[in-house]
Amino acid sequence: MPEQKTIERARRAERQGKAPSTQAGEFVREEMEHVREGKHSVRSRKQAVAIGLSKARRAGVKLAPPEPGTGAVSQKTRRKAEQDYEVGQSQRKKSISAVATAGKRGRKTEGKRTPSSSTKTAKKRKTTSTAKSGTKAGVRTKARTGRRTATH
Repeated sequence: MPEQKTIERARRAERQGKAPSTQAGEFVREEMEHVREGKHSVRSRKQAVAIGLSKARRAGVKLAPPEPGTGAVSQKTRRKAEQDYEVGQSQRKKSISAVATAGKRGRKTEGKRTPSSSTKTAKKRKTTSTAKSGTKAGVRTKARTGRRTATH
């Protein structure tokens, strides 16, 4: 995901009427910085440029994918560039993660009231000695193999 500053710089270049390649240059510059900082490694500078262009296309820069038949880019790379371009140009809705959905469902089913006062007092009454005696009782009722797990 590109940094917010990079996206803002690219948008500013777009408002000024600069070419899409100039707008994409911001993303490439950011990618080169990441390589210098050691955030990730690339095999060549060409690869870092490709990553930057991909990020630019996905962020919505109107940078057309390379034309077929130019020979400079493989068919696989061209197809990936087309996909990135389509993603950036479409108004996609962000999907909600399963974790967020589960949390929402849990909050709906859970009660909103605080625990009753009787529950609170019962909790206060429970001391370490009563907890220990409960553990001892559990150990007595277990077989030899179950004792180890009952004490922990």
